[in-house]
Amino acid sequence: MIKARVTVTLKNGVLDPQGKAIENGLGALGFDGVNQVRQGKVFDVELDGNDKAKAESDLKAMCEKLLANTVIEDYHVSLI
Repeated sequence: MIKARVTVTLKNGVLDPQGKAIENGLGALGFDGVNQVRQGKVFDVELDGNDKAKAESDLKAMCEKLLANTVIEDYHVSLI
């Protein structure tokens, strides 16, 4: 079995209102010095088999087709 973590974040230059709200909230709670917060999402995926190359290829396809909106989001796949 192969385990992977996919991290999806907004591309640089894409407005992130949720990240801005979190940034403002942290400031209101007294956490000074927070200059920027960007929010994202994390997917932990388990795949059958032991072929790491196939797993990476399949995970990339999953991201391109469903997990990430590649117009406005970047993704990173890491096998864990």
